[in-house]
Amino acid sequence: MANSKPRILNNSRDMVWSLIPLVIACLLIAGIASQCSLSPGGPRQGPIPNFDIDTALQYDASEIGFPVRNPVVPEEWTPNSGSRPTISGDNGGPVSTVGYITGSGAYLQLTQTSAVEEVLVPFVAGEETVYASGAQSVSGRDWVVYGEEGSRKYWVSDFGDVRILLGGTANDVDFTTLAQALEITEPLAP
Repeated sequence: MANSKPRILNNSRDMVWSLIPLVIACLLIAGIASQCSLSPGGPRQGPIPNFDIDTALQYDASEIGFPVRNPVVPEEWTPNSGSRPTISGDNGGPVSTVGYITGSGAYLQLTQTSAVEEVLVPFVAGEETVYASGAQSVSGRDWVVYGEEGSRKYWVSDFGDVRILLGGTANDVDFTTLAQALEITEPLAP
């Protein structure tokens, strides 16, 4: 008989003492696998992935049938991502998206497409429902603003052959900086 006490006399203290070796074993395995870390000061910014934005946008310009721009952004902005999905259905089309981490550590994406605004915004916003909440004028160009202050927001403008959407968690100064850069950027040669 391994257990000398009758079962009715077992209590929560016995259960805790039984679980302690199991918890220690789990922590040891996680530590050995390097899947745990202790950060007393709270979470810290990890390394930003390296993304070759120049090559990606030049490739998109040669493959997509609309003008693609590669704006010059502030030096402290780091390109970190890119994708080229397609919006299916009427008024859809290919989409060129690149992302930046701004100097303040916020994310700001640049999306360029031939799709119309009415299908572009829901496509980029995904499951999040956003509504037009205002407008911004930058360098004489009007941008429709979607989303509310304090949440992810989107600015959309029609550049003729292409719709450009700026989206992310960056502040209005960063959105304006990218909008101004786009205004003076010529499309890349295919």
